[in-house]
Order: sequence, then C-alpha cells, then structure tokens
Amino acid sequence: MTKKQTTSRQKMTDIVLWGATSFVGRLLTEYLWPRYGATDEIRMAIGGRSRSRLEEVHRMVNADGRLGVLVGDASDEDFLGTMARNARVVISTVGPYARYGSPLVAACAAAGTDYCDLTGEPQWIRRMIDAHQKTAATSGARIIHTCGFDSIPSDLGVLFLQEEAQKRFGHALPQVKLRVAAIRGGLSGGTVASILNVAEEMRRDPEVVKWAKNPFSLAPEGMRRGVRQPNVSGPAYDRDLNRWVSPFIMAAVNTKVVHRSNALLGYPWGKSFQYDEAMVMGKGIKGAFQATAFSVGLGAFFMGALFAPTRFMMAKTFLPKPGEGPSREERETGFFKLHLIGKDQEGNQLSAMVTGDRDPGYGSTSKMLGESAVCLLKDIDDSSPAGGFWTPASGMGRALINRLSVHAGLTFEIPEERIL
Repeated sequence: MTKKQTTSRQKMTDIVLWGATSFVGRLLTEYLWPRYGATDEIRMAIGGRSRSRLEEVHRMVNADGRLGVLVGDASDEDFLGTMARNARVVISTVGPYARYGSPLVAACAAAGTDYCDLTGEPQWIRRMIDAHQKTAATSGARIIHTCGFDSIPSDLGVLFLQEEAQKRFGHALPQVKLRVAAIRGGLSGGTVASILNVAEEMRRDPEVVKWAKNPFSLAPEGMRRGVRQPNVSGPAYDRDLNRWVSPFIMAAVNTKVVHRSNALLGYPWGKSFQYDEAMVMGKGIKGAFQATAFSVGLGAFFMGALFAPTRFMMAKTFLPKPGEGPSREERETGFFKLHLIGKDQEGNQLSAMVTGDRDPGYGSTSKMLGESAVCLLKDIDDSSPAGGFWTPASGMGRALINRLSVHAGLTFEIPEERIL
C-alpha cells in the first residue's frame, strides 16, 4: 500500500465541490448528490463563502446531514489547506480562476489531494504548472485542469482516434483536425467573465500574448517548442468536408491541452504531430458568407474585449452576468457533435465522432467535470499517474472515456460512413 493510499483512507470527505453556489456548481451538485452522495457511494461536501447560499443549494437537492457544508473564503490559505487535507478530491468551479483559483491549487498540491476544474484560461494553467509542479509531484497530488467542454471532447477525442489508428494501421496519425459539426448551447456569466479576464491580461502583459500564440505553451518545461501548426484564423475552405469553416473560440485552449497530452504521454503521436480546430459552416457561396460573417463577429468580440471601455460596455449590456446562464430547457435541448479526421503520409485516413447529449458549456460540462472527479477517486490507481499536473487524456485516459460513455451522455465512435 502506498503512502497516499494510507492517508487517503483517513480523510473525512471523498469529494469536495468548491464553488457549489456558482451556476455550474449548482448543476454539478444536482448531478453528483443524487447519483453518488445520497446512495452512500461517495462522501460529499459542498463549499463556498456564503452559508445562506450553500444551505439554499443543500435544500435544492433535498440533501440531508450526509452532505457536508464548508464555509470559507477563496483567499483564506489556512481554511483551504485544512479543506484540502481532509478531502481526497476537490472540484473547483470558482472563476475566473486567474483571480480566485490559485490558493486552492496551491493547497491541493501541498496536501497531496487530487484536484480538477473546468478552467479555459491557459495563461493561468501555465502559471499553476510552473509554480506547483514540483510540489504536486512530491506530494502525489494529481492536478487536472480543463475537465469540461474545454477540453475533454478534444483531448479524449484525439486519444480515442489515435488508439483506433494504432489498431488499424499500426501507428498513430501525424495530423489530426477537429471540426465542430453541430453545436447548440448558451453562455453563462462565469464563462464570459473568464474570457474577459484573459483579454484583460493579454492587454497588459506581453508575456501572456506570447503564451496565447504558442500552441506548445502548456507543454512541460523544455518541451514548449515544436513544428509549425495549422491554424484557422479566418474563413477557410475544408476540402476533406467540402465545407467552409471558421475559427472555433475554444481552439486557443484545446490545441494547447492536446499538445500537452502528447508531450506528457511521451510523444506517441510523434514530435511532428499537427492539430487544429474549426467550426463547420455551409457549402458554396452561402457557406463562404456564413464563415466570413462568423469570423468577423468573433474578431470584433475579441477586439472589443481587449479594451477596457468596450469590455466594460459589453459586460454591462448584452453579456450574461456571473451567476446567470442558459435555462433548463436550453441545457436539455442543447448538444454538440465533433468530427475528428486523422491522416498520414501514406494516404491512410480515419474519422471519429464525439457527441454530447446536453448543451456543451453547462449541461454536458457539469457531467464531464463530475465524472472526472469520480474517475480520479474510483478508477485511477493512487500511484499511476504519479503526482503532478496532467490533462484529461494523460491523467485519466481510457478510464474517463469509458466512464463518460456510460454515465455522462458522451459517445466516442468511429463511423462507418461519411459524416457530412
């Protein structure tokens, strides 16, 4: 028995959901408590800074005394340290993470406590890796960011495709692209706040701009350079799909996570591996117009986010506020369908499809994040992987694919016929 296995048995709580009163935190509590807490499969607690709001969440899920309530502040290092030492896994939904998330990551790394979140803030992830990798490696804490729509479908989708390529061709495919074939869902105020915070940091810190442009910026130290990568930065025609495509807003973080996975796994897809993402539009002139309009709109949004006056105006007028998000009907009728295409120099080609049965940002993300925590708790051996900062693919891999397929409404498949 490892030292970590011995100490984990002495901990009071299996999973702490930190930020349970946030929009995603409420959805996550609604998902996890009836499935795992009320059945006594997992010892759970919810945490945040407002006791009254936590008690409201407690009542919302009809919980009893088995669901603990932890009241504290995201900046209180003593409180966070105690919470981390008494938990086996901590989930955090408190964003923007660059503003509120750093002390908790430090506490989990020091305590040897596994941690997962749904951040899409690559500049913050980079800081956390550089600051706490050695501590986590020593303590045995597995820290896994991006356990939501960014970047589980991309990261695990590539892993799934490459595993199948190994079976069919005897080798991985050196070029893979992901295309968002269909998507329906809404934004929450928390996501908007994170995007605006990233834009603010890029405006004031040239180093963050350099990290944003480098697809390898999240790779381990010493591995942060590589071959030139394809990048859909405007309207483009995809000959494999015979469709126009436009930039995908999540590509900026997803591509970095996929390349980190390749590096952490020992480059099973090759050191010259290329990867990109884009949104599928239509055919012909109509498709070109759609791709152009979407690209221009996305560019205008980011330009507006870079400047304080327009950023303030957007946040105060048409963008959702923190705590706001899509309705239950919007979440339940939402979905996503992602198409991955891999190729090699010999002409071999393989397609995979990843789908989700709820809106990507919230209905599906809450299930992905919850099952990631359960996967760390129940499916991953305490000594493998070792402590450190991992990705969904490198830290949980096939175990998480299986769990999401059974419990979270995701599908990973190799279609026999042309998809589009």
